[in-house]
Amino acid sequence: MLTTLARAATRRPLTVIALWVLFLLLGFGLGTGVFGRLSDNVADIPGTESEAAARYLDRADPAGESITGVVEGTASDPALREQVERAVADVRSLDGVAAVPDPYATRGLTAKDGRAVIIPVTLEGGLDDTAEEDAVDAAAERIRQIDAPEVHVSGGPLLGTQIGERAQEDVKNAELISLPVVLALLLVVFGGLRAAALPLVIAVSGIAGAFLALFLFSEVTDISVYAIQVTTMLGLGLAVDYALLMVVRFREERRNTDDVARAVERTVAAAGRTVLFSGLTVAVSLTGLLVFPSVFLRSMGLAVAAVVVVDMLAALTLLPALLARFGGRIAPAKVRPEGGEGRVFARLARFSARRRVAVVAGVVPVLLVLALPVTGMTINLGDAEQLPAGTEARQLYDTVDEHFPPGTGVSPITVVLKPGADAATADRIRALSPATESHELPGGATVLRVRPPGSVDGPEATALVERIRDVRGGEPVEVTGPAARLVDFREMLSDRAPWAAVTVLAGIFALLFAFTGSLLIPLRTILTTLLSLGAALGVVVWVFQDGHLAGLLGSEGLGALSLTAPPLIVAIAFGLAMDYELFILARMREARQLTGDDREAVVTGLRRSGRVVTCAALLLAVVFGAFMTGGFAPILQIGLGLTLAVLIDATVVRMLLVPATMALLGRRAWWAPKPLRRAHDRFGLHEEAPAPVPTGARSSSR
Repeated sequence: MLTTLARAATRRPLTVIALWVLFLLLGFGLGTGVFGRLSDNVADIPGTESEAAARYLDRADPAGESITGVVEGTASDPALREQVERAVADVRSLDGVAAVPDPYATRGLTAKDGRAVIIPVTLEGGLDDTAEEDAVDAAAERIRQIDAPEVHVSGGPLLGTQIGERAQEDVKNAELISLPVVLALLLVVFGGLRAAALPLVIAVSGIAGAFLALFLFSEVTDISVYAIQVTTMLGLGLAVDYALLMVVRFREERRNTDDVARAVERTVAAAGRTVLFSGLTVAVSLTGLLVFPSVFLRSMGLAVAAVVVVDMLAALTLLPALLARFGGRIAPAKVRPEGGEGRVFARLARFSARRRVAVVAGVVPVLLVLALPVTGMTINLGDAEQLPAGTEARQLYDTVDEHFPPGTGVSPITVVLKPGADAATADRIRALSPATESHELPGGATVLRVRPPGSVDGPEATALVERIRDVRGGEPVEVTGPAARLVDFREMLSDRAPWAAVTVLAGIFALLFAFTGSLLIPLRTILTTLLSLGAALGVVVWVFQDGHLAGLLGSEGLGALSLTAPPLIVAIAFGLAMDYELFILARMREARQLTGDDREAVVTGLRRSGRVVTCAALLLAVVFGAFMTGGFAPILQIGLGLTLAVLIDATVVRMLLVPATMALLGRRAWWAPKPLRRAHDRFGLHEEAPAPVPTGARSSSR
């Protein structure tokens, strides 16, 4: 299969390049339409109690969306009051607006310090998308016309629009930062512009694939605001990884032949096999997200997996075509003296192999200590506090927090008592909180709105949800609202996480066996990867949940992680860690096939792959770091987690722990039962044996 792809690319490179150009135009033309379809609602889970109760309310008492305006200034100033009252009257008269209370006559809408007023706007129920958008825009624009020191409008559909615009700006800024830095680093690695530019071409293809995949998925499901940054950063990073591996291998093959087509075919046969298995491994890691019933997690898993496949296909088709067309102008890798290539990595491997027990005993406890904060990890929905300070939603949040009592604007816990529910049940629920309002629905149902203490999804709110569900007994009573959705989301993660882990680990184990023909290497790889992953996630908890050093990243201690961060960090980082493992194992396996010396194969494998792994990790860290400049807390958490996972895995684990554990296993590392060994030899996808590098080969010219 790989040989066929290589020959197609070398025989008709212009055709392959033209097809990819069309794909790029489609991705950057049609695909960017996804920015107008982003959703900030990620906690809904079909089939849960909170979702069922919300749907029941929508049918029984359909209500429209709402937005909120906050005017900061001297509320008692007659001029300001006149402007606010005129704005309220104008907004009430707009088509699609159902209600706008008078902030001066409604309790709680004027700040006690007299320096701010809140203007809530409720839209009519049943509006179509166009009518709702027109009403929101008109109402927001009229409120912003109030002449006051500060006026902010957000909430409801306006919040999703504002976050989508911020996401688009963050992606643009991250690309402007990361691409030039990546190009500069690639110039240092390759020493030439032509070779350095090729990974960026593949990276741009990955970005186009990210946009197009998200746009297509937006036709059938909601796409989270987090999806743009996550898929773009991963698409960009993996594309650079794969292209780096392929170009390095191509330059090595060029030392042995002047036939560019032959060098491309050998590159695809050897390094292409690693890219193929790496892409499949990352995709399999993301299939764990499909086990969860959450629409958000499933759509993220599918979208990110699609981007990974695009990167893999670009590396296996577009890059060989570019190499076939322009590779003759790329200088071959320099011939170095015997033992000169990768000297530092060879020394690390030999040191770790000789001191294998000491290395394992020293590294493993350190990683376990870093992972300890994970035991106290908690998640929440988050609020506008997670947004960058410059966003209008965050400015509104800060203004309300400064001038109004705690809990102002906190969404209530909504309790639906369906027809037939015992009246005593309602009394027991009211007794749990004095801040409870009730009203009757058509058809005999009753709705209680219970104001929780603290934040909308804090421990007090979630504990109150659980108490309500306890006291209702067997009555037809359902609980919904943000706090209830968070409780259901946590329960979903707890129930499905073991199944997701089994699915991913079984798939990874099977792929690693197909790659290596060993049963023990997959087991060792999974265990060492879990160590680096746990350490990275532990640091994220220590920083963002506990608040240590969070200010250095433009954030603060939030008391919990965003519910989106842990599952995405685990799924993506696990796949990325497999990348570097496969890079190293491929070289180890080649060396073992040539020499039959297991111990020296470990040293040779690390010597020949260490530079690629280190450069790839550094480039990926640059990409993730660029996306952390936006200041959006969930993206900061995901970016830091992935950056740490990549760096820890590519340095401490792959450079020290891998050679040490391989030395501990010795020849047993490559063991498999005879039936499985025969099956692997017969059906496995094997790369072409590498040609030895002649010591007298010509030196390359720059």
